[in-house]
Amino acid sequence: MHQEATITIVFFLTFFGTVFGIAYFYYTTRNRERLALIEKNADPSIFKVEPVNILKKFSIKLGMLFMGGGFGVLVGNILTVTTRLEEPVAYLSMIFMFAGAGLVSSYFVARKIKD
Repeated sequence: MHQEATITIVFFLTFFGTVFGIAYFYYTTRNRERLALIEKNADPSIFKVEPVNILKKFSIKLGMLFMGGGFGVLVGNILTVTTRLEEPVAYLSMIFMFAGAGLVSSYFVARKIKD
């Protein structure tokens, strides 16, 4: 009983420590870059980010990922019924293949939106 509680506590501490470390590293690095650009009298317009464009790209990426995953489940089911391929292998391979294809295609769609 004590071992399970210890594993749970260590997992959560490690997880939140990792998230905090990544966020800390990101913000300190970003701050150093901005200070260096300000010292060199660079144009501050490079700090501006268009949130609408980011939201569009993210929603396209997420939608195509989920569509690819759903299509992967469908094709995995078809493979399980029509072939002698085992169920976990068929489902996992098709989900990863079609979700990856959805992410690759979302990259090209987002790139076309940018242009």
